[in-house]
Order: sequence, then structure tokens, then C-alpha cells
Amino acid sequence: MLAKLHAESFSEEAWPIEQVRSSLRLETTQGWVAFEEAKPAGFILCQVLSEQIEILTFCVRPTMRRRLIGRRLLQSVIAHARENGQKIFLEVAADNEAARKLYDQLGFEITGTRPNYYRRGAITIDALMFTYKRP
Repeated sequence: MLAKLHAESFSEEAWPIEQVRSSLRLETTQGWVAFEEAKPAGFILCQVLSEQIEILTFCVRPTMRRRLIGRRLLQSVIAHARENGQKIFLEVAADNEAARKLYDQLGFEITGTRPNYYRRGAITIDALMFTYKRP
């Protein structure tokens, strides 16, 4: 279910089903899933350690975007981090304007860059590293 949603959201860049399964097998992995009409609309998978949370992947079904689903999922992770005194880290493709805007609106700041991190055929895209800065 999650791998199918991931593929729908990321096309060629989607995680293979085994990558989703192996992440879910780790004790440190936590996830939040949003449902709409009993169907998964989006999810976030994170590595949760005592002092930090790394968002591994985050997606919303393309036909369900712009309905605040992604915002609510991310706010759930932020609430969890606040309750447990954890920092949140993530990275995103520099050309993903919608995600960058959401992260900015919710209090994330760019803290680094990984040049040429994502490959899309013959081109590469930088990864921007974000950290949640609001208490």
C-alpha cells in the first residue's frame, strides 16, 4: 500500500517495495499515514532517535494534493518532536518548490546543500537539507 502510494507520488524516483519494507522493519522507524475515504492519501516515514527525527520520505497522492494533508502529516511529526524534545531533519530536491514552501511555512530552515544529489535521467538536482528551528 505505501510503496504503491510512493510510486504514484515519485514516479521513477520512488522507493522500491523492498526499501519501504526494510525501513518499516527497523525499530527506530515511525510513520504517520493520512486517510481519506478509507484510502491512504499520504504518509511520512521517519527515523526517530532519542534526540532527533530524520524524515526519510514524505508524500501525498497527487490527486489529493492541496487539501492540507501534507501539512497535517508534517504537523504531527512536529508535535511528536516537541513533546519529546527532538530536532527534525530532512532533505528535499532543490526544485521541489511545493515542499520547500511548506517547510518554510512550518518553521524549517535550510542548513546545508548536497550538490548533484538527485538524478533525473541525465540531469542532477541538489538536495537541500532542512532543520526544524521553532521550539
